[in-house]
Amino acid sequence: MIHGESYKPIIAEAAKMAIGEENIYERVFIFELLKDKNDPNAVAGAVGFSVRQPKFYVFKAKAVLLATGGATLLFRPRSTGEAAGRTWYAIFDTGSGYYMGLKAGAMLTQFEHRSYPSGSRTATDQLA
Repeated sequence: MIHGESYKPIIAEAAKMAIGEENIYERVFIFELLKDKNDPNAVAGAVGFSVRQPKFYVFKAKAVLLATGGATLLFRPRSTGEAAGRTWYAIFDTGSGYYMGLKAGAMLTQFEHRSYPSGSRTATDQLA
């Protein structure tokens, strides 16, 4: 079974082989999506900066995939008392992906936020 922490190295190796290591940018903080001037419903790129070096990036793209963390403490945890603030998910998921998508014009209707704690059964497991 592949666990979540194992996905990144597997996907990174496949990406390096597919598009070349020179086309991979790491540790870049994207803070704005760029709209396409010819199509107001499309995103044409993104801008960001390196968190390690004094560099600013402008990315031009045919397609953009926004894959950020969710929004922590959006829902009340089951824990009570002293453990109320101790959740299993990261405290730094601020919902920035929701904001960036909404700001770029995405409609968040039928938008779902699914969370599965480690060890929980998936929907297909529950059907069996």
